Amino acid sequence: MSLFWRIFGLNAVVLGAATALLLWAPVTVSVPVGLTEAVVLVGGLVVMLVANAALLRIGLAPVDRLTQRMVTVDLLRPGHRLPVDGRGSVAVLLRTFNEMLDRLESERAASTARALSAQESERRRIARELHDEVGQSMTAVLLELKRAADRAPDELRADLQHAQETTRQSLDEVRRIARRLRPGVLDDLGLTSALTALATDYATHTGLSVRCRCDSGPPDLGAAAELVVYRVAQEALTNTARHADARTVELTLRRTPGAVVLEVRDDGRGMGRAREGAGIRGMRERALFIEAGLDIGPAPAGGLSVRLTVPLPGEERGAA
Repeated sequence: MSLFWRIFGLNAVVLGAATALLLWAPVTVSVPVGLTEAVVLVGGLVVMLVANAALLRIGLAPVDRLTQRMVTVDLLRPGHRLPVDGRGSVAVLLRTFNEMLDRLESERAASTARALSAQESERRRIARELHDEVGQSMTAVLLELKRAADRAPDELRADLQHAQETTRQSLDEVRRIARRLRPGVLDDLGLTSALTALATDYATHTGLSVRCRCDSGPPDLGAAAELVVYRVAQEALTNTARHADARTVELTLRRTPGAVVLEVRDDGRGMGRAREGAGIRGMRERALFIEAGLDIGPAPAGGLSVRLTVPLPGEERGAA
C-alpha cells in the first residue's frame, strides 16, 4: 500500500466511525445549538482527532524510524540498517535507504583506502628525505663542529661543544620524527617489536608510565593491517599524552579466537561529554579500511579504553 492510500485509509476509518455514530446515536442538533448538543459535538471532535493522531502515528512509524536513522547515521560505524517489512511504498522507501547506505559505505571505504594509501606514501617520502637529506646534512655539521672544537682555542671550545651538543639533540629529534612518520622497525622486525619500541619512545618523551604486553609470535596480519594496528596505537598514545591527564597507560596485543585485539587503556579523565575529534575519526577510518572493529569507551578502572579488533581471514571469529 502506498503512503497516500495508507493515510487516506486511516482518515477514512476515523470519518466512517464518526458518521456511523451520528447515524445511529440518539443525537440531534437544533438551531440554535443547545449547550448539551455543543458539548457532545466538541467531545466527538476531540475523540476523532485523538483517534486520527494515534492511527497516523502507527501508520507513519516506519517514516519516523527512517528520519531518526538519517539524523544519526555515521558512515564510520557501518552495518546499521532499518528492518523492512511488507511490500508497499514505505517498504520500498526503507529498502532504497538501506541500499543507499550500502553504496555510501562502499564508496567511503574505497575513498578512505585511496586517501590512507596516499597519506602513507607521503609519510614515507618525508621520512626518507628527513633521514637521507636533513639527517646527513646535520651529521656533516656535527662532524665539522667536532673538528672545529678540537682545533679551537680554549675560550671558544666550550661554545663549540655546546653547539655540537645542540646539533646532536636536533639530529636525534629529526630521526625520532622520521621513525614516527614511517616506522622502519615495523618493516624490519614486525608488529610486536614496533609496538614495544613505540611504548618505550612515548614513555621516554612524555613521562608516562607505559606498560606494553604483547603476545609472542602473533599471526601475520599483512602489511596493511599491521600498519593500521600500529597507527591506531600511536594515535591512542598521542591522545592520552595530550588530553587525558593520565599517569599510566597499558598497551596490550593479544590473539583471541578468530581475531587479534589491540587495546590501549589509561587512567586519565576519559572523554566525558567531549565530541570525537579528528584523531579518533582517523582511527575509525583506518579500522574501516581493514574491516576491523573499533570500540572507544570508558576503561573498567577509569580513564579511556581504545580497542581494535582485527579479524583473521579464514577463521571463525569468537568473543574477544
